[in-house]
Formats: sequence, structure tokens, C-alpha cells
Amino acid sequence: MSPVSPVDATLVPYLAASDILDFHQPMVAAKADALAAKTASDAAVAEACFLFVRDAIRHSLDHRQNPVTCAASDVLRHGTGYCYAKAHLLAALLRARGIPAGLCYQRLLLDPAADTGRFCLHGLVAVHLRGLGWYRIDARGNKPGVDARFTPPVECLAFPLAAPGEADLPGIHAAPLPEVVAALRRHDTWDALLADLPDRPR
Repeated sequence: MSPVSPVDATLVPYLAASDILDFHQPMVAAKADALAAKTASDAAVAEACFLFVRDAIRHSLDHRQNPVTCAASDVLRHGTGYCYAKAHLLAALLRARGIPAGLCYQRLLLDPAADTGRFCLHGLVAVHLRGLGWYRIDARGNKPGVDARFTPPVECLAFPLAAPGEADLPGIHAAPLPEVVAALRRHDTWDALLADLPDRPR
């Protein structure tokens, strides 16, 4: 892992391991090393990690897959996670390679077609790329109508903000929001979490 220079001291929190962004676990560190093995720049490493999490880790709701995961190592071990958990894994893989990564969130209307008025948080990752700064990426997983990509400096996220009440939540967080972690740890099955997705009213 490359050290952070003194002038980048503000990025230090975005390089730390934790019980959720647990890249100190050997399987996470090994996966990060494998993804970076044939890359030549931080941006290339970031893209490789993004594509792996987007495409190889199944979104729990899309695939009706259990268990509900939270820690990066559990997401990798089980190969599934909600958007928040996939973001945890992506951030952990990036940090394992010395690339600053944080968590950010959108507030989205859960089912616009059903007009239920129910909102939920959606989890993203912000990666700090040399020469560019913070750049948001969305590894929730593509499907018909969802086409998130790694195209810096242009963001290409899964969901545009369209409905009244939808918003980008401010801030890039070094640790997951408490309500997100609580929801992931409160439920064991994808359908139970779907009925109790976290939200942060504006």
C-alpha cells in the first residue's frame, strides 16, 4: 500500500480499515491484489475493482439472494449484497490498494411506478483519483434500465434524480451511516430488509 503524503492528511480517514471496511481480512486484501495485478495506475485499479463488484457480486434484491451482508469480507465471501454492502466491499478493495475511498448516499423514491411515496437511501462510493479529486461510482449492478459505468471525469450512476424529494445527500463519509449498518444487521433475508430499508428524511 502506498503511504499518504503529509499534504494529503485530510484523506487519511478514507484509507482506514474497520470492522465493516475490513480489508485487513486476508481474503479482501488478496482480492484487491489480484484485481490490481495487471493495472498501471490508480484509475485502472479503481475501474477493475468497480467492475468486479458491479458485475461479479450479485445485488441481493435483483437475485432474491440471502444472506443480508454488511462487512466487506462477508459480501465477498457470499457473493451478494444490497447496494450499501456492495459499496462497503468496493471501498474496502480500494483502500486495500492505498486509494482513498468514501461512502456517499442518495435518497431515492423506492418504487416510482407504484407511487407509494416511500423513500430509501441508496449507497455509492466516492473514489479520490489523482488529478481529478472525488469521483462517485455506483457498483449496485446493472440490469435493464440501469447502466452505471466508470467514465471519469463524467459520473454515470445507476439512478438519475427525477422525482420530487429525491436528492444527493451531502458529504463523503469515511464510515457507513449508522442507520444503514443498523438495517443491514437487523435482518437476515433480502425480503425482510426490503420492507425496512433505511431512509434519512431531508
